[in-house]
Order: sequence, then structure tokens, then C-alpha cells
Amino acid sequence: MSQSAESQARPALDVPHDSIEHLSQALDAAPLDIGLHGKMLEAMRTAGDEAGFAAHQIALAAFAAFGTATPRERALALYNLATVYSLKGRPQEAIRWYRHTLTEFPQLAIAHQNLAVLLADHGDPELAERHRERAYTLQRVFVEPAIGTEQRRLLILSTGKSTGNVPLDALLTYATTTRIKYAIDYASQAEDEQLPPYDLVLNAIGDPDIAQPLAERIAQFTHRCGRPVLNSPEAVARTHRHRMPARLARIDHTLVPRCIRLETMPASPDDLTAQLAEAKLDGALLLRPIASHGGDNLALHTSMETLWPALGELGVPCYLTAYHDFRSLDGHFRKYRIIYVDREPYPYHLAISPNWMVHYFSAGMLDTPWKLDEERRFLADPRAALGARAMDAIIEIGYRLDLDYGGIDFTLTPDGQVLVFEANATMLVHREKRDGPLAHKNPYIEHIAEAFERMQREGQTVMRNRNDA
Repeated sequence: MSQSAESQARPALDVPHDSIEHLSQALDAAPLDIGLHGKMLEAMRTAGDEAGFAAHQIALAAFAAFGTATPRERALALYNLATVYSLKGRPQEAIRWYRHTLTEFPQLAIAHQNLAVLLADHGDPELAERHRERAYTLQRVFVEPAIGTEQRRLLILSTGKSTGNVPLDALLTYATTTRIKYAIDYASQAEDEQLPPYDLVLNAIGDPDIAQPLAERIAQFTHRCGRPVLNSPEAVARTHRHRMPARLARIDHTLVPRCIRLETMPASPDDLTAQLAEAKLDGALLLRPIASHGGDNLALHTSMETLWPALGELGVPCYLTAYHDFRSLDGHFRKYRIIYVDREPYPYHLAISPNWMVHYFSAGMLDTPWKLDEERRFLADPRAALGARAMDAIIEIGYRLDLDYGGIDFTLTPDGQVLVFEANATMLVHREKRDGPLAHKNPYIEHIAEAFERMQREGQTVMRNRNDA
């Protein structure tokens, strides 16, 4: 008997009482038992667990819609349940239910895909890679239909093998946009001709280090597709870290630290010292791998004694960037983020930290009211918060980047210059809980999403005018 058949044939367990814990154990043994899902729905309602209630409500609605479908088809209800948990910020429950889904329906590529993302984010990269490989071997095109009246069909070029894609969930509405995700690194050119109809293309492969091996493939597709393309591959290619100093050169009141990309391992510390001298890199340096963001594997080195062994451990290719002490006069380190949509700047957040590696989640923002007050002032009026000179520089940087969607992380030096940390197409934005302590950020995230929506509409208008001509 197959695994799915066994699951269908198992009798419902005799649950001693309808606690969430006991019901969870019972559902782990019989995940397709509709009666148990109904009991869990009521237990979640009683416990006031809104996310759990919504997840099992969606599952029960799917079970009802599937009727007499096979166990494999009914496993899609478990997929829906897992996806609700994922969207509600409950990754462990989502992982659990995606695993149940794949036990019943091992060929469901999108479940492998979503599980890979969750596992990568929660400390199991090797298992994530196995699920990712399985997902894109099974399927290269994933269609997510608009849940309301469809206004556009957006083809999203992405990679299956790695991260580095543009963050989308805060930008795209499920209500009117049908998303067609295309893992182009797994697909042949013949598959390009078999794609569902689409109106626009978003090149979501936003990390130039990841895009570089695919450059010819992406360029061929975007040049032949006959549709407007947001974030052209050529624009993304110009955002390598080591190209930023030249890209943003001679913008008034802007400082872009020198950076080199090491492609081969230096023969010795003396060889590395010579390369740094040639690049005019002296003093403290930041060492990071390529295709990394969020401070992953980023380290500050003030001497060759620590830099050389760290480079040997990290390997090449990698980046070395001049470190500038950007401590403000009050002793804190500030990192501003501004998002560019169609080259126009929109404030997203300000993190203020006691440490040079500034992360919003570790900066103590929630514990320090004055920090949130300062962030609110920046969001409400960036020009007043940064000063006119700095804001004019930020605007010019947006035009130099020439991205339809991108962003910049930066700070202000004590003398008012814009010190650029990074500027590229992979800048993350996400909504906050409506009743949470960071809900003040949501109106500004809506401004970003609304601007992205306008840009898509304008792209459709261009396409319609082209067809009418």
C-alpha cells in the first residue's frame, strides 16, 4: 500500500481531550483526518489563536472543495494550511505542515520550494538545498493567480539555485496581480516559448554576483520577450559592490568607500598587502563573501594578522571594503534605508545601534523610545532629518543607480556627508504587525507599494500604446 493510501486508511485516533497539544499529536499521525482538523479549528478558536484558526479554516474549506478527490489531491489542503502559517509568521508550524504535504504528495514542487525557503531561513541550508533542487527539477513555472479581478500578469524572472532575488511580498498585491514565477536558471530556451501569457517582466535576480553567471541567458530572454522589463539585467550588473565608487563618483557630499573584489587567492600576506596598496586600501577593512547581505559572514579587520587567516578560511571570490568609523557625535551608529521606485526615493527605516554592525532587530529600537521617535521624524520628513544637501545627494544616487526598484543603506558622517554602505536591487521591505510596536512604519511601506503599482500600470500603458501603434 502506498504512503498516501496508508494515511487515508488510518482510523482517526481516540484523542483523550481536545487540547491543542493532543490534537497536534493526533494530526501528525493522521494529517488528512478532516474530523481532527475540525476539532483543531474549535480548539484554536477557544485559545484565541487567530493564525491557527485561519490556517485550519482554510484547510477545511479546501477539503470541502476537493470532495471525493484522491488523498494526493486532498494533500493540497495541507499545503494551504502550511502556507497560511508561513504568511502569518509561524515558520515552525509551516515547516511541519509542508512536510506532511510532501509525505502525501511528494511531487508537489511548490511545497518543496516554500519549504526550502523556510529551512534556509531557519538554520538547515543543506536540507533547504535538497528541497530547492527537487522543486525546480519538477517545475520551473509557478503561477499564483490574482484572488480578485486580474489587472495584470507579471512574469517574475528568478533563480531557483540561490537567493539574491528582489523581495516581492510587500510590493505586489495578490488582489489584482497574477504572479508567474520563472526559475530561468533551470529552464531551457525552448521553455521560454511555452510560458503563459504575461504583460510585464520583473527581473527579480537582483544580486549582480548571482546574476553574473546567468547574464547571457537573462539578456537573451529580456531582449526577445517583447514586453517592458523592470530592472533590466544591464542595470543590475552595474551594482556590484566594487563598481559603486565609480558609479557614484563626483556626487556632491557623498562618500563611497573604496572596494575591491578578489577573484584569486593572494600568494602570501605580502602579495595581499601589495594588492591593497595598489587599490589605495589602508587601515581597517571589511571582509565579506560575494552574494551576501544582512551582514552574513561580514567581519571587520584592523590588521593583517587577523585578515590573512580569515581570508584563507572564507576563500575567494570575496570583497574587501575600506571601513569608515561612522559613529555619530552621541556615540551611536545609525543606518538609514531608502527605497527607490522608478528612481524616486522613499524612506523605509532608521536603525540606531551601539555597534558598528547595525541590524534593526539587534539595535534595541523597541527598548529605547527616543530611537523610535527619531525614526518617526526621518520617515515623516527625510529632508528635514538628513538636511537638504544629503537629501539632494540621495536623489542623485537614485538616478545614477537607474533601477526601477532598488535601495540604499547609508549614514551621515559628522560633517553631513552621505556615507554609502550598499546600493542595489535586493533591499528588503516588509510590513509590520498592524497592532505591533513598529506599526508606524506601515504607512511608508504602503507608499513604496503604491509607487510600485503605479510603475507597473505605466509599463502596461507603454505596452498598450506600442501594440496600438
